[in-house]
Amino acid sequence: MKLLHTADWHLGHRLHEHSQYKEQLLFLEWLTTQIDLHKIDILLISGDIYDTGVPSTQSQKMYYDFLINLQQTNCSHVVITGGNHDAPGTINAPKALLQALSVHVVGKATENIEDEVLELTVGEEQIIIAAVPYLRDQDIRRAVAGETFDQVTDRYKAALVNHYAAAATYCKTLAKENTPIIAMGHLFAIGGSTSDSEQNIYVGTLGHIGAEDFPKTFDYVALGHLHRPQIVGDYTHIRYSGSPNILSFSEIGYDKKVIVLETQNNIIKDIEEVTVPTFRKILRVKGTIEECIAKLQEINTSADILTTWVEVVLDKNLGIRADHSEITKAVEHSNFKVLKITVKDQRTIKGLEQLIDYSQSVKELSPIEVFKKKCEEEEVDLKEHPDLLDAFQEIVQIVKEQ
Repeated sequence: MKLLHTADWHLGHRLHEHSQYKEQLLFLEWLTTQIDLHKIDILLISGDIYDTGVPSTQSQKMYYDFLINLQQTNCSHVVITGGNHDAPGTINAPKALLQALSVHVVGKATENIEDEVLELTVGEEQIIIAAVPYLRDQDIRRAVAGETFDQVTDRYKAALVNHYAAAATYCKTLAKENTPIIAMGHLFAIGGSTSDSEQNIYVGTLGHIGAEDFPKTFDYVALGHLHRPQIVGDYTHIRYSGSPNILSFSEIGYDKKVIVLETQNNIIKDIEEVTVPTFRKILRVKGTIEECIAKLQEINTSADILTTWVEVVLDKNLGIRADHSEITKAVEHSNFKVLKITVKDQRTIKGLEQLIDYSQSVKELSPIEVFKKKCEEEEVDLKEHPDLLDAFQEIVQIVKEQ
């Protein structure tokens, strides 16, 4: 039996207000081909199918067209869990219809842990999957009046760990001798390497768990949320597949992956990383104005499938207003597009209004960046009041989920 683990598609995502529809569509076409080529029996998608809880019709069409096209491949089952960017209702709404296509979806934590556990059979082989979605605080922790923030954190982490423990316990009651048991999850595991594109998934360190917190019952843990493909700690069976496309300029410099698992005689024998092709080249050039212009003029786009996107990072104290026009003029007849021009060390800039002046668009600033800068202006020390930052992060999380 072969399984493929992927996550964090973020269909509908825009990189600095530029649609990534084309590269996302090319990825889904490539993935369908890989599933056929590798004779994948089960596809696991660990959350963040969409970039927003209210996806566009274009994004939904990509998703459903992909699932329909899978019917022409060797794939027998698809298991999809909701992420923090996904609205549970959007993921769960077509549940009964998708079930007819052997597509199993779990958009949010269920009342009965049994509803998150799947027994799947391919040929004569059986596998058990704990399809655990992104676990929202309100879904798994019962509020207690008068709790302090530390108590909330401790109780939520305990509830999260207990949720996986309950799933593992139920899986064991179903498993025959040597039946592989796989868990899915969408969370931040301590030790994981982040990028600028991941939304802060919890308030403060709420919900941050270690690799050792996953029950040993699981033979493999297919994680989503972090966009860099990686092993968690020294546990080679606990992995993030990462996002298949670059979602921020901070993700430049490493390959995107999907992960293929193979079982033999009901034991996971092989875990292989498969590199995703680069459908759109995304580059970053750094230096003085002259150095950046020279590097931009050296960019070769002759083999590019889609228009190349570039970020220019200028050395500090160069006078950004003049630099914009110089760089824009230097690349106006090029076959690539400069999406962003920034100064190397913006921390030297004082004041929120000046920070906005140094940015091409206010949309390039995250809500957290704006909040921190405003606190500086109002002389509010967030180190002395960490609960204030946590409260703001909670507000941002609630707004995004709704």
